Amino acid sequence: MASLAHTADRLQLLGEPTRVRLLTLLAVAEMTVADLAAATDLGQSRVSMHLGKLREARVVSDRKVGVATYYSLNDRGMSAGVRRIWELVRGEVDDATLEKDRQRWEALSQRRDRAAAWPDAVAGQMERHYSPGRTWESLARGLVGLLALGDVLDAGAGDGAVAQLLAPRSRSYTLVDRNERLLAAAGLRLSGQANVRLVQDDLGTLALPAASFDLVLLLNVLVELDDPTAALARLADVLRPGGRMVLVSLDAHEHADLAAAYRHVHQGYSPAAIRKLLTRAGLEVESCEVTSREHRAPKLKVVTAFARKKSP
Repeated sequence: MASLAHTADRLQLLGEPTRVRLLTLLAVAEMTVADLAAATDLGQSRVSMHLGKLREARVVSDRKVGVATYYSLNDRGMSAGVRRIWELVRGEVDDATLEKDRQRWEALSQRRDRAAAWPDAVAGQMERHYSPGRTWESLARGLVGLLALGDVLDAGAGDGAVAQLLAPRSRSYTLVDRNERLLAAAGLRLSGQANVRLVQDDLGTLALPAASFDLVLLLNVLVELDDPTAALARLADVLRPGGRMVLVSLDAHEHADLAAAYRHVHQGYSPAAIRKLLTRAGLEVESCEVTSREHRAPKLKVVTAFARKKSP
């Protein structure tokens, strides 16, 4: 038989409403302090204080998983007297507060189950589905930090959106475009970049020194060129030996209305056609293939090509 003082301690331990709420939840599942705080709508410091007292009395046990601590009812370590009191309290109490705690915990569990199921549901096609923060832009901005570029020519640079990403990772960055308004917008966008130069010119008659760039970018410009053969020959000329060209273009398509709407001179180029143009310009093609297909109609395909200027 337990002493009067010992019995009073037990009654006091389980007579505190917050501890009864915590134990009721822990009887359902193993939880962290954060879990219990969310389910009870109480502060974590308050939850931790009561868990400490319950752990000292061996009513709850804990285990570490990395930096997290999980709490559960200590079925094996709980004394017989405490167990009898807990079972009495648990069996007799039917309170709206406990029901709200249970509902909050169930809602939290369901959200977690849906989040945990998401990777399994999209496995093999994750790039096609949205998840918070996981975008092609965020990936590009993360990977750009790994680059160390030399002297870059952005041919048909538009308003400088790509330059804004790459110029900080380049020794020098030259933007060429024949559209004065686009270049003015690029100048505003890149006003803080000391290594940037703006050139208004046509790619086919580009007045830049030969062998002056390590990298030429021709991104989504090929379909707008009146004479792609002349433009690629000139761009190859300004590349240094061993320098590279990156070309991105629409694959050949049959949507004349779309081409007209965007003032495209050509309805895309097949990988074979692009490979032929690059080879004719004197470049060694490393790869040239369809690399993506747009999700929205008319689901156009995109070709990406990498080529290098041969060293003498």
